[in-house]
Amino acid sequence: MLARVRDYFQREGVLEVETPVLGHAAVSDTQIESFGIAQSAISRQPLYLHTSPEFCMKRLLAAGYPDIFAICRVFRDGEAGRRHQPEFTMIEWYRLGFSLAGIIADSVALINTALGDRAPRYEPVVIDYREAFQRVLGVDPVEASVERLASLAAADAGLRHSIGEARDDWLDLLFATRIAPGFATDRLTVLRHYPASQAALARLCPDDRTVADRFEVFRGALELANGYVELTDAGEQQQRIDADNADRRHRGRTTRPVDTKLLAALQSGLPECAGVALGFERLQMLHDATDDIRDVITFPYEPQ
Repeated sequence: MLARVRDYFQREGVLEVETPVLGHAAVSDTQIESFGIAQSAISRQPLYLHTSPEFCMKRLLAAGYPDIFAICRVFRDGEAGRRHQPEFTMIEWYRLGFSLAGIIADSVALINTALGDRAPRYEPVVIDYREAFQRVLGVDPVEASVERLASLAAADAGLRHSIGEARDDWLDLLFATRIAPGFATDRLTVLRHYPASQAALARLCPDDRTVADRFEVFRGALELANGYVELTDAGEQQQRIDADNADRRHRGRTTRPVDTKLLAALQSGLPECAGVALGFERLQMLHDATDDIRDVITFPYEPQ
């Protein structure tokens, strides 16, 4: 499967790169937790294992690299079970000048290529995040109140207290329990135009600033890939990082050091581009017809 992935990128003229696994900065996204090394013989400051090669790859693009991809091991804390492992393989790539439609088509083509001729060819159905909620729940996720979302989740007092006013947490809960389970298993579902509050590192849609040029690819309820038309504005990126760290403080979580080199790269000029992160083991799960990621990893993480 890895050979087919590399063949695909070679045919497309995409250059393979390697980036550091260890660094001084960590992603601020509240949905992702990094493994930190508090003390070491080489640094007085904490070091972090990367959760994605994204920041370094964007620095390469800003320095003038062409389309690039990386295949690497990444690390995420708090994720272990049937669909998650704290260490896994990520395929990440960036295409210069690609639109949202273009990078979605590129992602679908790579997934089908990686699965090979013996697997069924999955055709995509593309749907807006807003439309998915309206079809299943009859609610606009961009406009609905927290009270309305909580009622749709049939939240009891305990759940209502634990989630509180965190609007995106209610959306995530409804998506995981009511929307994604209805996705077809004989095709790929591409969910696009996430709410602006969930933009992460994606730009806001030029035609509708309430949503972001972000998408995810699913087969059934299994998420395979997450992609963006990338944010290139350094000031807006700084604001999002600051907002993430403020949210971390509000939730009682550790704030993360800012990657100033990423911001400097954006200031120097990140070209218009689109990027995708794809979990390789998730593709193996599809290929091997299993719903447990531990079936496709020789040495899965096991709690001691």
